Amino acid sequence: MFPKLTPATRAILFANVLVFLLEQVAMRPILLRFALWPLGPESLFQPWQLVTYAFLHDGILHIFFNMFALYMFGPTLEEYWGAPRFLGYYFVCVIAAGATQLAVEYAARTGEPTIGASGGIFGILLAFAVLFPRARLLLLLPPIPMPAWLFVTLYGVLELFLGVTGKEASVAHFAHLGGMLGGALMLLYWRLRPGRGGWRPG
Repeated sequence: MFPKLTPATRAILFANVLVFLLEQVAMRPILLRFALWPLGPESLFQPWQLVTYAFLHDGILHIFFNMFALYMFGPTLEEYWGAPRFLGYYFVCVIAAGATQLAVEYAARTGEPTIGASGGIFGILLAFAVLFPRARLLLLLPPIPMPAWLFVTLYGVLELFLGVTGKEASVAHFAHLGGMLGGALMLLYWRLRPGRGGWRPG
């Protein structure tokens, strides 16, 4: 059953699609200014890139899978939290993902510009697994159902393995993990402040 789009989720999705269409017209100038560039003495990095990179994608499959995940899991979280908290959570995950990727690339003295909403999406997956751990998710490959907590745990472990081993080097695995870390810290912060709007898992 497909969820009904909620306002904040719809806004993020439409913004990503709009920017993707603009990329098709002016790819190079958009990437030069708004992708997340590695730190360095002659870097093109600018602070706003910690947010803008999450609205850029390098192909139709890239944006499709990110926006499909947003569409599947975002509305549930937005209805649970409300739009303001959902947006705040999403962008914390985006920024944490970008900052993690910058730190890893700087430490390794390597790196390429990073684009994509995946860091925010991984944060959303984490929140869904924490708040609705027993929800059943049906995978495409293999097509077997599993609880949300197990799916997200396995996905996180896979991302860590791929990041540490350097497999699929063209994918920002540490950005994905950074998005999950940012989300975990936000959830912990809210849980420790239950008297001020903290969450309680259902």
